[in-house]
Amino acid sequence: MEKYIINGGKPLVGEVTISGAKNAAVAIIPATILCDEPCRIENVPNISDVNLIARILQNLGAKVKRVDKHTLDIDPRPIRTYEATDDAVRGMRASYYLLGALIGRFHNAKVALPGGCNFGLRPIDQHLKGFEAMGADCNLVNGAIIEATSDKRVCGTEIHLDTVSVGTTMNLMLAAVKAQGQTVISNAAKEPHIVDLANFLNTMGANIRGAGTDVIKIRGVDYLHGTTYSIIPDQIEAGTYMAAVAATRGKLLVKNVTPKHLDSITAKLEEIGVSVEEYDEAVVIDATNRDLRRCNIMTMPHPGFPTDCQPQFVALLTTVSGTSIVTENVWDNRYQYIRELHNMGARISVNGRVAIVDGDCTLHAAPVKATDLRAGAALIIAGLVASGTTEISSIHYIERGYEEIIEKLCALGADIKKKYFPEDETAVTA
Repeated sequence: MEKYIINGGKPLVGEVTISGAKNAAVAIIPATILCDEPCRIENVPNISDVNLIARILQNLGAKVKRVDKHTLDIDPRPIRTYEATDDAVRGMRASYYLLGALIGRFHNAKVALPGGCNFGLRPIDQHLKGFEAMGADCNLVNGAIIEATSDKRVCGTEIHLDTVSVGTTMNLMLAAVKAQGQTVISNAAKEPHIVDLANFLNTMGANIRGAGTDVIKIRGVDYLHGTTYSIIPDQIEAGTYMAAVAATRGKLLVKNVTPKHLDSITAKLEEIGVSVEEYDEAVVIDATNRDLRRCNIMTMPHPGFPTDCQPQFVALLTTVSGTSIVTENVWDNRYQYIRELHNMGARISVNGRVAIVDGDCTLHAAPVKATDLRAGAALIIAGLVASGTTEISSIHYIERGYEEIIEKLCALGADIKKKYFPEDETAVTA
């Protein structure tokens, strides 16, 4: 078992370079299935989720070559199957993008239900509703496999999403790229990685308009040519380091970012008293010698405050004066990590989707467990602030989405390392 060991109490100071966006990469890599020629994807984050989705493509028959740490060459032409039902597929949430890509290419798909972080139900009813509107017959087999079948090329249609859903928007875009006629998705999500997926597909010859608005129009094409494409910077990784430097009262130059994508995050940092300076592809966060104050946060679909930064900002709010109120409007069970923060001395009460954070507390070290990817990041932030030595277990969640987080934090002055702990040899096994 591996754990992160953190000796807290040191401000983060220096500069950090943000990696490519995880949420864009795990959709763009499956999107190459639609291409009729080889592709090169650059600025790919070197994280376990990306390695897993690349392996899934290899299992399907694609030729995947890692040119360097952040570049993948993918040749999807050898893929001959539309079935992706192995354990690798079950191991990550974003594997459901295989549905849209395989339907778009083969008009059929058979994909295992996805796994990933467990902080609420992940219904895919809207995905299936959209595929069925396009002419596919969708069924759940044995409660574990989604099967979509069509005896011909799926057809463009008008699809209105009942709720704003990033996953549904992207999946229907994938299925529609090679559909017959035009597909119109209304009440679409507007996140930056949706725009990035549309830009990638358009560079291959797709016809997608309106990405980044609530109405996306996709006119199907017959052929997609190869391309070289660079993934956008990861706004959530950037937000995590911005919250961490604020919590430790440090100063940080955050490089390789798109400041516009960070507007809701920087607005909250400025509200609590942190100085934020924006440049073309960088921001400077300065929380040194500042008395930070409370604020209220409500997570919302983009351009609102991102749910994926909520846990990190709750950890930050435990270090500021006053009582803050955080409302989670996206997921119904994203506060599982709160009990871990309680173990570190945080005073947070939860009622449904609302968390009340008392910032007038002192965090202390404790053994804690990451319950999901962003919760793990929140525990790291708490550990950086807390007095004493914090041990974080279940770090595989964290490494799903943060590239070289130990190295990056150490370069900023943090005392953090990864340590292997052998399993308890006295444990009784069945």
